[in-house]
Amino acid sequence: MPIYALADLEPTIHPDAFVHPDAVVIGDVRVGPQSSIWPGAVLRGDEGHIEIGARTSIQDNCVLHTTPEWPTVVGDECVVGHIVHLEGCTIESRCLIGNGSIVLHRVVVRTGAIVAANAVVLNDTEVPSGAIAAGVPATIKLDRARAADIDRGVASYVARTARYARELRRIG
Repeated sequence: MPIYALADLEPTIHPDAFVHPDAVVIGDVRVGPQSSIWPGAVLRGDEGHIEIGARTSIQDNCVLHTTPEWPTVVGDECVVGHIVHLEGCTIESRCLIGNGSIVLHRVVVRTGAIVAANAVVLNDTEVPSGAIAAGVPATIKLDRARAADIDRGVASYVARTARYARELRRIG
C-alpha cells in the first residue's frame, strides 16, 4: 500500500486499522484502531494533520486534505461515504457523511449529525447534534438524523474491515 512520509511528516496507523493497498496515505495522518481506509481514498497530510478516530470508515475514492491553519479531524465511529471530500473541518464522533458530499474549511459537524449525500457544507457552518445538512449549499434540518443509520454503517464497516484484514489477497 502506498504510505509515504513527506520530509519529517510520517503517517501513524494503528496496528488494528485497515488501509486498503490501493489507498494513498501521505504525511501527518493518524488512523485509529479498527478504522478503515478503502480503495482509491487519498489522505494527504502535507500542510497540517489529518486525524481519524477509532472504528471510522473512510470509503472508496474519498479525498481528505488539510490546511496549515485547520486540520481535518474525524472522530470515533463515523461513516464517511464514497467520494467524499473533507478539508480543514471537524467531524465529531458518531457522524455519517453521505456519498459525494463536500465539507469545507472550519465546518464542525457535531456528534450524531448527518451530512446528506451530495451536500456541500460551506466554510464556517456548524451542523448541530442530531441534525442533517442537505443540499447545495447545505441547509440544516434540525432533529432529523437517525442514530440507527449511523450505528448500522459503523457496525457494517468494522465487520468488513475484519474480513478484509483476514481474507483480502491480490490475484493479478
